[in-house]
Amino acid sequence: MANHKSAKKRHLQSEKQRVRNRSIKSVLAGKIKKARAAISNKTATPNSDDIRAVQKELAVAARKGVLNKKTAARRTSRLMKQAHQLQSA
Repeated sequence: MANHKSAKKRHLQSEKQRVRNRSIKSVLAGKIKKARAAISNKTATPNSDDIRAVQKELAVAARKGVLNKKTAARRTSRLMKQAHQLQSA
């Protein structure tokens, strides 16, 4: 454990951040799983609610610093690519 007052404060801050980040990542993982299931069941379109929810959640995670901006963009791109391939097939 930290010995200095500032180090103790920083530790508490990092714990709060860790819990928040974990929560956001968990919600995101669930929504991605749901969207991928919809794509594999061939019920999703690029504008379906599942895919739009994932896009929104990725943008929120990137804005809050949970995910890197480019990581969020890459995941969104790959998901949309899968949805468009389904639509064109």
